[in-house]
Amino acid sequence: MTADRFRYDGYEIDSGRDRVLCHYSLASYRFVEEIVFEGGGNWSTPAADATARLLFLLAGVSYYKTLAPPVVDLGATALTLREEELLTHFYRDGLGEFAFRNGLDLSGLQLHCQRAAGRGPVDYQPVANHPLVPFGGGIDSIVTAEEVHARFEAARLFVVSVGGTHFDTIEGAARATGLPIVRANRTIDPQLLRAGALGFRLGHVPITGILSAIAALAAVLGGHDAVVMSNEWSASLGNLEVDGRTVNHQYSKSDEFERLLRDALADALGGGLRYFSLLRPSTELRVAARFASLPKYHRVFHSCNRAFATDPARRLEHWCGICDKCCFIDLILAPFLPAASLAEIFGGREPLERPELASRFRALLGTVATKPFECVGDVGECRAALALAAAREDRAAFTLLQALAAETPAPSAVEIERLLAPVGGHAIPDAYATDNLLV
Repeated sequence: MTADRFRYDGYEIDSGRDRVLCHYSLASYRFVEEIVFEGGGNWSTPAADATARLLFLLAGVSYYKTLAPPVVDLGATALTLREEELLTHFYRDGLGEFAFRNGLDLSGLQLHCQRAAGRGPVDYQPVANHPLVPFGGGIDSIVTAEEVHARFEAARLFVVSVGGTHFDTIEGAARATGLPIVRANRTIDPQLLRAGALGFRLGHVPITGILSAIAALAAVLGGHDAVVMSNEWSASLGNLEVDGRTVNHQYSKSDEFERLLRDALADALGGGLRYFSLLRPSTELRVAARFASLPKYHRVFHSCNRAFATDPARRLEHWCGICDKCCFIDLILAPFLPAASLAEIFGGREPLERPELASRFRALLGTVATKPFECVGDVGECRAALALAAAREDRAAFTLLQALAAETPAPSAVEIERLLAPVGGHAIPDAYATDNLLV
């Protein structure tokens, strides 16, 4: 099945039910996505409408990929130059992994849109020092929540449920923060759940970008002045190069996407809403070291993707212990937590105790295959974690770990120290920055 274009048909704000409905179509299919914001908010402001419009723009990517036609037609939705740049990269680069796996070339994808001439930002004056922290229950968002909570009494977590389902693996960690929770529920069009039967293409979408837009609207509805993300330095590094283009599973966690969305939000709201990642100058290694110092979360955090399966029947409430994400989390925490603690965290299924997972660790370490298409760290970070873990006394008898260390080039002490310090640029406001970033 083919189609010549994907169409944006419009969005509507249903303030009586605290929801936004996004409408799209291609070929004979019509799609509707619903996002409900629990607790409501002030829907009557121009700022709410302007932010809902950005959400409408980014949410479309989930429906475009069903047939991936050569044209995206915005119809009556006019774009600023910044919005066009954001949307172009979101489709071409955000769908890079999807295109690679499906043998598609999206470099020539065309956006047909009118220019939004003369449309300036609307007035948005939020409550000061009132940040919103999107929260997924993993080590990254836990570290961010802790840092923000320590500085801002009015901080709130933001949690998105899917199809009305609250994920237990997020809820436990969220409760441990002690922070109030702002919630939204995203319901995708049910036709996407029948993708195989309908002949739709399957593959990864840049979901963090969509969740960022949902968070931005939740922030505006609640009068927040900042959306504080938890995306690290290495999220900007890709998995592989294809015909001169970087394919990055984590594109919508990258510094480039963060900048593009921040610029689009500035077009919409002026400087009223800040959007940035608190962990942008941090490596995964540095985040893991900080998480290790937060013991109240060690038994409640969760990052295994099996915990977030759309189908509840396939969802796990424990670590599977065999996937790439489980292997990475085990490896990155191994330098900083006792072996006995990680064995307990993984419920007797710790990946580093399973020789049959050697190939998965080698992919993380860059000695075979390609960096896994998962939210995992860079090869250098993984090699540093391996060297530090192998040197621990309580890991001396771990056969797999020691064998991997023996066959993997070890980074120097200087390189490891560099990875434990801030790296790269960031857009963190001074009020949120640690002393070593105020330079």
